[in-house]
Amino acid sequence: MPARNDELRDALKRAASALKAQGPEFALAGSYALWVHGGPEPVHDVDFVVTEEDADAAAKTLEEAGFQIDRPPEDWLFKACAGSVVVDVLHRLNGVPVDPATVRSADVVEVLAIEMPVLPPTHVVTEKLSSLQEHHCDFAALLPAVRAVREQVNWTQVRADTADNDFAAAFLFLTDRLGITT
Repeated sequence: MPARNDELRDALKRAASALKAQGPEFALAGSYALWVHGGPEPVHDVDFVVTEEDADAAAKTLEEAGFQIDRPPEDWLFKACAGSVVVDVLHRLNGVPVDPATVRSADVVEVLAIEMPVLPPTHVVTEKLSSLQEHHCDFAALLPAVRAVREQVNWTQVRADTADNDFAAAFLFLTDRLGITT
């Protein structure tokens, strides 16, 4: 395993442990959530979600746990940094505030020997497809993860929730043709 993955895993465990101990409620999201369900391991960052109301409390918890907090111009997340590793803590997904129901929809799963809430694959795939647009449309990055979790995804739900996104529709057309989502 590359050293980068060791650093990401360490940051994931440290952040989850701190949030479990001090709050607020959270869930593992993004590519690491898909990894938990059988997808390829990410090499870029770790994503967690918290409710919009809990964002400041989450930042305080992670800062007290030794993370450097960075608040980028994007107002839908903050970054908790540990050296060169970034933990993105999102409180809005595709412009929609994360609500308690989203966080509570997570299943508690053992991840790297720590029980933590992890968003289900259907939710993560929906969010990833909803984020596709003309400036960010990397099907190649999505295909391996979607192929790996395909049997755990409610494709009818994904199609309904992404119906207004032409890029998502194009991705689903491709995965249908490849036999991934049919």
